Parts: sequence; structure tokens; C-alpha cells
Amino acid sequence: ALHEGHVVSAQDLTGLLQPVLSQNSRNLILFLQDTLSIDDFTYYSESFGDKNPFQNVQASEILQSSPSSLVLPAVDCEAVSDLLSFLQESGVEKLTNITNLDVSQLEVNTSKPNFLIVQLQPLASGLNEISTLEAIAENDKIIGRLAMDLQERGIHFSVIYTAVRPSRISRTTDVVGKLRRQLMATEEEDSLSYPPLNVTTGNFTCILFYASNFSLKANNSVLIDLTNATFVTQNVDASSSECSDFNTTLSLKYTKPVNGISSLEIRFLMTNKFYEGSARNWSTLDSVEIVQDEEKFAKFNVSVISAPAEYSFHCQLVGTSNLYPARLIPSNNEAKNWDVFISRLQIQGFNIENNQFSYASDCVGFFTPGIWMGLVTSIILLWILTYGIHMIMQLTTNSRFDDPKGPALSVPQTE
Repeated sequence: ALHEGHVVSAQDLTGLLQPVLSQNSRNLILFLQDTLSIDDFTYYSESFGDKNPFQNVQASEILQSSPSSLVLPAVDCEAVSDLLSFLQESGVEKLTNITNLDVSQLEVNTSKPNFLIVQLQPLASGLNEISTLEAIAENDKIIGRLAMDLQERGIHFSVIYTAVRPSRISRTTDVVGKLRRQLMATEEEDSLSYPPLNVTTGNFTCILFYASNFSLKANNSVLIDLTNATFVTQNVDASSSECSDFNTTLSLKYTKPVNGISSLEIRFLMTNKFYEGSARNWSTLDSVEIVQDEEKFAKFNVSVISAPAEYSFHCQLVGTSNLYPARLIPSNNEAKNWDVFISRLQIQGFNIENNQFSYASDCVGFFTPGIWMGLVTSIILLWILTYGIHMIMQLTTNSRFDDPKGPALSVPQTE
């Protein structure tokens, strides 16, 4: 029995999945999406009329004919990140990772257990709701095609449909501990749902890289979400990265990230340099390079991404848009064909201790737009107050007054 408000931990999830893994037929399919929340099922199903994007997951004969089903409204992000390692350690012998699903070419050996990981296409943030709806509907069709194909073959299987991180984060407040909201208080962000990517030289970590969303768009049409491949499944080759005390290059190579692109390499070039003005070393991200199919080369100059050499750098939004605090500025014509979006970027290429990020220098300066607005408003109100006091001080009283017992007071016009 699941109670309202209960968040399933890693230990709870292990206990719930244990009966599935103890069955005679342990064919398991994991459909992994980038973002998903329980509210998406009601929101997209009810807000768009007859267009139910979860047709196969919710209302098809596949789910209705299933002997049992379990819905977990809230699961801890750490539990989901540990799900892959738990399933691999549970005795499933054959592991198949599927990124571009083709049901007709799928081969399942029924003589032994099978574990299939299906990487569904990402629901990119920043797109409108119609595009998100179409992406969910396409993922639902993939689930339906694979399930129907296995049913027609007479193969017994269990399905897990989940995501790496939630698409809708509810803001909770502690009523007992925080009866009043403090001035300038901000809600704490969720802890990392997956560990950062680390590059090591020998026994030492020389580069740490993390992002909650790492996406590219080619020619304003082809969306490439590299978040899962970089941090979750780690289907990325970082062996070409270079580390030194003064120059560091983070090289990320991907094989067939999407249809039409056979290889993709992204380089982050960082330097550690002493500046006399501040009398200390600063690490800067000088440029970002994208190499497609070892032919097309795109280069971006970087603005605002710098930090003291002992610190890491953090920024909420980094990309090619003019609205982002830290921008990637195209340096050649090929770079104009790419759009880059990185959220909650944190990177460190020097002086890493204990395999952890150092104190983060944020891209937002001290004078934020809110502070400037408050200062300008205060100056205007102070000027009005000063002007009013000045006008009051200019008021004068009469130097002579009329005496009713004496002659009338005569004031010459010259006065």
C-alpha cells in the first residue's frame, strides 16, 4: 500500500521490484525517458481533448491484459539513478541498450533472461507544449510497437516506464520550521540526481563536468539531447581530454547521437592564467568547439565564464541565446548552424580535491536586475523627498501684521 505524499526510496524500490526479478521468465524492458512526472498523464491527456499521447501506456489492451501493474507517483531521483546498476546486479545475463529502436530487427533469445534498455527520445525543455505532446506520443508508439511485437511472439515480459529526472518539481515548504518566509529567501534546489562526469589522469581527477540539461540543435531542426548519454548511461568517450596546470581540454565524443550524425565531438577549452590586476590565478573557459562527422567544425567564443583557479564555475543557463547570463558566441559560419542549451552548468578543470567540486563562483554578479531596480526606485523616492523638504524650507512668514486697534497696515507695491 502506497500512502499519499510518500516518496519511494532506493530501498523501497528494490523491494517492489524483487517479485518481478524472481519470476521464472525474467525478460525485463526498461523504457527510459529524460523527464517524466505523474502529473503529465493527467495534464496532457485532459488538456488536449481527444489527443491522448499515452494511448498505449494508459488505455490500450496491453495494460488491461496485464495480470498486475504498479504506479509509483513519486520516486527519489537517486533511486532512479541506481536502478540500472541494481538491475544489472540482479542476475540478468544479457544486457541490450537500444537507442534507435527498430522492432523488426530486434532479436530476443527466450532461453535465458533478457534485459532491454530503450532510450526514448528526449522531451527537450524550451519547446512548446505541442512539440512536447508530439514527442510523448511518439515515445508511446515505440512502447506499443515493442510490447505488441513481444506479445505476438508469445514472450512473457515485464515493463518499467520511468525517467531520469522529474519534469514537474513541486515546491514544498516546511510548515513547522518555516512559518514565515524570510526576506530574499530562495528554495533549495534538488540535489544532483546523478554524479558529475569526471576525467582522471592516473589516480587523480583533473576535470569535473555537470549539467542538468545538455542539449544541442542543428540547423534549427535536429534536436540532440546529450544529458543521458553524458551523465546517466555515460555512452561518451572522454579519453581524448587533456589536463595540465595551465591548459585543460574536456573532449566528449558521441557515436550516432541521432539519425544522420555518425559522430559528434564537443570540446571545452580552459586555461589557468595569472592576472596581475587581481594578483591571483583565474581559470577561464575560452572557447567551445563542435566537430560533426570529423568534417564540420564549429567554434564558439565564450563570455563571462571565469572563476578563481581554486574554485569551480556555476551558471544556471549557458548557451547561444542572447537571454542567457553566459553566452556562447559563434566564431565561424559553421557555428551559426548550432544552438546550444546547458542548464545548471558546473565545471572545474584545475585544483580538484577529493574528487569533488570546489566552492562555486556563480555567473550572476553582485548587482542583479532586482538589486538595480531597488536602487533606482530608492534613488527616485529619495530625490522626491529631498525636493519636498527643500520646498518646505523655502516657505517664509510675514514680517509685519495688521493691528485691529491701530491704523491699517499699508504695504507698498515695491515690497
